[in-house]
Amino acid sequence: MDGEKEQYVITRAAYSEVSFKAQHQQIERYHKTPLDHLRIYFRCSTARAKRIGLSLLPIVSWLPAYNVKEWIVSDIVSGISTGLVCVLQGLAYALLVSVPAGYGLYAAFFPILTYFFLGTSRHISVGPFPVVSLMVGTVVERIVTDGDAGANSTIFPADMSREDRQVWVASSVTFLAGIFQLALGFLQVGFIVIYLSDPMISGFTTAAAIHVLVSQLKFVFQLMVPSFNGPLALIYTLKHIFTHITESNVADIIISLIVMGVVFVVKEINDRFKSKLPVPIPIEVIMTIIATGVSYGFNFEETYKVAIIGNLPSGYQTPLPPNTAVLQQSFGDAFSIAIVGFAVAFSVAKVYSIKHDYVIDGNQELVAFGISNMFCGAFRGFAASTALSRTAVQESTGGKTQIAGLLSAVIVMIVTLAIGFLLAPLPKSVLGAIVIVNLKGMLMQFREIVVLWKKDKYDCLVWIMAFIAAVLLGLDIGLGAAVGFELLTVVFRTQFPQCSVLANIRGTDLYRNRKDHVNIYEPEGVRIFRCPSPIFFANIDFFRTKLTEAVAFNALRILRKRNKAIRKIKKMLLKGDDSDNEDEKTADDVTAATDTQDLPLKIDWRSPLPGGILVPRVDTHSIVLDFAAVSFLDMSAMKGLNSILKEFIRIEVDVYIAACDGLLLEKLERCGFFDDEITPEIFFLTIHDAVLCILEKHNSIKTLDLRNGKVNETRGKLHSEGELKRGEPWCRRIHSSELENVNRS
Repeated sequence: MDGEKEQYVITRAAYSEVSFKAQHQQIERYHKTPLDHLRIYFRCSTARAKRIGLSLLPIVSWLPAYNVKEWIVSDIVSGISTGLVCVLQGLAYALLVSVPAGYGLYAAFFPILTYFFLGTSRHISVGPFPVVSLMVGTVVERIVTDGDAGANSTIFPADMSREDRQVWVASSVTFLAGIFQLALGFLQVGFIVIYLSDPMISGFTTAAAIHVLVSQLKFVFQLMVPSFNGPLALIYTLKHIFTHITESNVADIIISLIVMGVVFVVKEINDRFKSKLPVPIPIEVIMTIIATGVSYGFNFEETYKVAIIGNLPSGYQTPLPPNTAVLQQSFGDAFSIAIVGFAVAFSVAKVYSIKHDYVIDGNQELVAFGISNMFCGAFRGFAASTALSRTAVQESTGGKTQIAGLLSAVIVMIVTLAIGFLLAPLPKSVLGAIVIVNLKGMLMQFREIVVLWKKDKYDCLVWIMAFIAAVLLGLDIGLGAAVGFELLTVVFRTQFPQCSVLANIRGTDLYRNRKDHVNIYEPEGVRIFRCPSPIFFANIDFFRTKLTEAVAFNALRILRKRNKAIRKIKKMLLKGDDSDNEDEKTADDVTAATDTQDLPLKIDWRSPLPGGILVPRVDTHSIVLDFAAVSFLDMSAMKGLNSILKEFIRIEVDVYIAACDGLLLEKLERCGFFDDEITPEIFFLTIHDAVLCILEKHNSIKTLDLRNGKVNETRGKLHSEGELKRGEPWCRRIHSSELENVNRS
């Protein structure tokens, strides 16, 4: 507006909470109790039953509205493209789970079928995800290879092969993870993912990418690497690989380097020219076909000792019930898998739901993934989530709905039933190379460290600690440590908030940190203190310390010294002597309110006291506490705040609280916070209301200086009868009505 500033003028009274309520009638509202919420939640009605049915079966909502003419072609193209990627990633990620590659096709097929009916996202491609696959593989290696579940274990039948044991463990863990997800969905706790912040997920998945990379080196170098579990397992694995690197198969290394180089270059071309390419070049499929043909033609297995994936299972096997002994040993691991799998899938789904303007339901997503993983685990698959690269293919090739996902499952089924045997000569090093190249997106998350450091150092620290914990402690323990540290930073921020002293911006009713502005006004004797955090048991002492620093004196120390001084003055008046001949014993409570009932005077604590009595001078007469950012107080904080306020009130420093939330004020009243010393009148609507009240109160207080007979504004230079004759400035005679007010102070 041509440099002109918008202005507004408001004329109103300065309100305290009490005066505002007296002049403006409030509506008496009934606040629902937890029992009321439970009654509403379990209330039955036709509309509610219909809504629940539609939420549990989202396909009923979107399938009748499917636009066949405009969407079917795009979904077919997307389904075929995504299906080819699903086949390769299923085979590759099965190596992470330590199961035969063919079982990866099961994990790429069964979850899609159930998610088609139950899921709320239209674009994610459900199936194996490297981080989740590796977490399942960690459990498989621990139970099958190590500990009590070895060759002589009673967990498995004695005649069961090692591969069958691995499959049984993977499917059992997947089934248990699905149970956890389903239970969380029915309990309506989809919000649990809010405790996994973006920096924490980024740091954790980057560390998981390091684990995945190291796990694939044994296929790239074709080395026999024993299974290491627990803390520092990654370090031990790398140590073993580099110790035996001279035993590597050169042919596998060359194949891996060629595949990684070609796939990386073509993927970069896809990214750079994605706006011009109708569909991304399926380079993984092309390289897989070429590698399979070359391996078959030149007989790599016999000639160069290259490890191949071998025969894939033809068709689908009968369902396998979960192993109860495995469930008992993998309880914590399955919960971690359930949380990580859902968190990754939900975050990806949320990105595309925002992009295409539709709503996803976190609780229903938990139900969908829970049933999908239970279904997949029953048919010998392993845990499903989603992969960003696979979902990007489904969306970028024109996928509109989960019909594209269903068609991708059809492609996987065709490979499983009809042409899977053609992939038998495929070298495992090719799959390992494809997995490593697809980690690029997660490894590039290292760049976030610099960005987070500039924006929020706490978030940067969360990223780093999540990464270090997951790398050194393993993915299961590392996840718990990362979440714990993340919550610790929240506690740390609230326990040690950035408190500040505010000042008025001249010409406005605004109050800001006095260190940040030049043109400010600070009323004499007034301190405005802001605490931008809830006050609770962990930070009430910090609040007291910061407030003491802000006002530049310790109220409790001043109160104790004043009480001691009063006792000395009483003794001097009784003896008629101005000297202090004996030490004062402190048997009485020196923190109680100053008792001047026996004194015919009111003491001016700013003037020199007789007999060499020294009490620190207090120039502050009013304190305003800005509670605009205080969202709650617990009982410990209330007790501490009550004590703090009384310490100031008892040394004749008025305390006011501004901008306190109405619900918080109701809680204070309900908990008996107020008494004769602390009353609701100290609460004001805004800081400015409180400051205006303070200025009006103290500008109207004038006392008579009897030495020169002039009226001044020294606020409290009162004189005793004995000192009136000598002209001493520290006391004066007071009337009984004044004495009563003094005693209340």
